Amino acid sequence: MLASVTRRLTRRLAVLAATAVALPAAVVAVAVSPASAATVDTSAQYVFVNRNSGKAMDLWNWSTADGGEIRQFTRTDGNNQQFQFVDVGNGYYQLRNRHSGKVVAVPNSNDGVQVTQVTASSDTKQHWRLADSANGDVRFVNRHSSKALEVWQWSTADGGVVSQYADLDGANQRWQLIRLGGGGTTPPPNPAPQTGLVGWATQNGGTTGGGSAGTTTVTSASALTSALNSSSAAVIRVSGTINCSGMLRVRSNKTILGNAGATIVGCGFTINGDRNVIIRNLTFRNWGDDAINIEQSATNIWVDHNTFSSGYDGAVDIKRGSDFITVSWNRIFSHDKAMLLGHSDSNGSQDTGKLRVTYHHNWFDGSNQRNPRVRFGNPVHVYNNFYSNVRGYGVASTMNAGVLVEGNYFENTPDPFHRGEGDSGPGSLVARNNHFVNSGSGQSGGSVAGIPYGYTLDGASSVKSIVTGGAGAGRISV
Repeated sequence: MLASVTRRLTRRLAVLAATAVALPAAVVAVAVSPASAATVDTSAQYVFVNRNSGKAMDLWNWSTADGGEIRQFTRTDGNNQQFQFVDVGNGYYQLRNRHSGKVVAVPNSNDGVQVTQVTASSDTKQHWRLADSANGDVRFVNRHSSKALEVWQWSTADGGVVSQYADLDGANQRWQLIRLGGGGTTPPPNPAPQTGLVGWATQNGGTTGGGSAGTTTVTSASALTSALNSSSAAVIRVSGTINCSGMLRVRSNKTILGNAGATIVGCGFTINGDRNVIIRNLTFRNWGDDAINIEQSATNIWVDHNTFSSGYDGAVDIKRGSDFITVSWNRIFSHDKAMLLGHSDSNGSQDTGKLRVTYHHNWFDGSNQRNPRVRFGNPVHVYNNFYSNVRGYGVASTMNAGVLVEGNYFENTPDPFHRGEGDSGPGSLVARNNHFVNSGSGQSGGSVAGIPYGYTLDGASSVKSIVTGGAGAGRISV
């Protein structure tokens, strides 16, 4: 422990020495062009970008709870990266997150302690003054501890911890204030496009869900079960957290929408032979079977802008002759088996010519496998998805399937795509215009049927920022 502290102190002293050497240049810069960064607009939303890492201060995992972690992440300008200055007097401000409505605070006065978000109060641990640095940057100095916000250990990685330390004016303690809007101007929370149905679910007459049918808001497992199983067309709004078990049957002509923060815990939805269903803006966690199961020739299904974590089996499994399905803008994390397409090597008689699915703009965030795993479907279209830290494999094409893997971003993913998996023989896989960062090159071969619908392909190198800024629940207004 002593050795660790000594190493940290040595690094800190080195930073301080470097800062002292650079001081005359900084003084000249300020004298020529006085820093005005500490003058802020309390009606505006700001993004705080660290001068050392180039990453933005971020409310980790879009938490709305007290204790939600403050970290850094690639800048997306999402609501979880937007902060408003709340004037508390005497030159101090609270930093209020736009997504959660909570403010940034330190738990104590210790060097290196991570900052979090808490409910606003008069506690001085929530109060920050802005100290000017060179180039118009600022340092955030806490009123309680007199220490500065920094990115711990000079991290340049997504997820780097934001902590406090003695104010040394190092580059990791300097933040650019990027003003997004103020007054009556509301900045867009995420990069466009974020809405609109694309892909296979537009075919076969399209997918409209409950359409203009009456809206029912449900807040309990019993009400949700009843609404989903009704034979009538309906728009169902889920409010709050619903704890349930098993698989809830979803009948035809349903639109299921999550209000802000809507969460399904412990159970999943099954669409069994029904058609024309839309599921959007829900968080699923800790399900005991699948989160969403689509089977027995179910058709025209759209699964969009949902978040999945910590379940037992598949997040979205599609099988047994189902067809004309789009899975878009979802995020899967802290989970193993993401998306299975086709359940068995022996089911070719039912599945051949079916299982046509589009997967686009999904964030496979460390999900280990089946992103997706495909049997028989042709063409299956996997485009503009972001694969981050996938340690098993990304896409597998098996059992005569035809998969087009196009314009995706693979990061820290050793096996981005391949043909065959386990005992399943190879399918065809065509890969084009993909972007690789610290990842394998993938295995492709064979030919794939043509894509029958129109779509706009984002440049693969931009997919990471687009998808992390838009995928998952809470990123759209519905």
